[in-house]
Amino acid sequence: MTHREQTKVVRIGERLIGGGNPILIQSMTNTRTEDVEATVAQILALEKAGCEIIRCTVPTMEAARALPRIKERIHIPLVADIHFDYKLAIAALENGADKIRINPGNIGSPERVKAVVEAAKERGIPIRVGVNSGSLEKEFLEKYHGVTAEGIVESALGKVRMIEDLGYDNLVISIKSSHVLLCVKAHELLAGQTDHPLHVGITEAGTLSGGNIKSAIGLSLILHQGIGDTVRVSLTGDPVEEVKSARLILRTLGLRKGGIEVISCPTCGRTQIDLIGLASQVERMAEDYPLDIKLAVMGCAVNGPGEAREADLGIAGGKGEGLLIRKGQILRKVPEAELLSALREELEHWQE
Repeated sequence: MTHREQTKVVRIGERLIGGGNPILIQSMTNTRTEDVEATVAQILALEKAGCEIIRCTVPTMEAARALPRIKERIHIPLVADIHFDYKLAIAALENGADKIRINPGNIGSPERVKAVVEAAKERGIPIRVGVNSGSLEKEFLEKYHGVTAEGIVESALGKVRMIEDLGYDNLVISIKSSHVLLCVKAHELLAGQTDHPLHVGITEAGTLSGGNIKSAIGLSLILHQGIGDTVRVSLTGDPVEEVKSARLILRTLGLRKGGIEVISCPTCGRTQIDLIGLASQVERMAEDYPLDIKLAVMGCAVNGPGEAREADLGIAGGKGEGLLIRKGQILRKVPEAELLSALREELEHWQE
């Protein structure tokens, strides 16, 4: 199996992936790319949340021509997502896309695929070869009697060879499925047969609740094996939530540092403060601080003091009040109404 430390290095804009470089977080805009103002506003919000590569759909020439105006106002690499029309892929490359995502199977004839590859090769722009289980070709459905991990991998590698045979190997591979365990198996098979960097994700995972669970399970099973060089959590909703989830998954797996980790107890009948509301407020507040610390929000005297002491900063709830604890030491007792502001004050003046 090829682990991420052994994959080829690919440059996307000013960022490097593969070869043991940090796993980068991707997302995709859901604005009309032709609407430059809306697209830029969304990308800037995604950047603030921690997005490191952004993909935009390019379904029209107008969208392709909008790319330079978008790029001049953002700070992360831009990937153009192309389907069906090879002329749009060439136009996206001409207009400064840092990477293009294509499925050679729906671009058209070999001549059209060659035209796209030549345009990318001329500019040194990487191509992401994408295959989704929902678009698996009939020949593989028949060969494997339906959608299988083996069929997805064979399809993807066939498209990779098509581009390599044209003299270009500046490639990233993406294979996705909404079936979590099938997707995991496909990545395991693929990692054993290629050293191209892999973009991983569970496609069409669902809404914020269900999609996060499916993505966390699937991505963790893949990433923990050393597979994957970039990642996207695909959710039906605000793409900023995708980035937040991806950051948490990577941090939980020990693959990313930075950002406050908030832990909180599940509450019970002993809780005598509004812990649910407070924990939600603390989590939102923590997003504004680029600190690599653990913050505990605990509700009662059973486990609260101990858990809070194990964190860098925390509160242990009492009756309408809480103990403010830093590095295992009780700082003071704080009324419930002042707990959030007390935590904020500590974060504002935090020093290791």
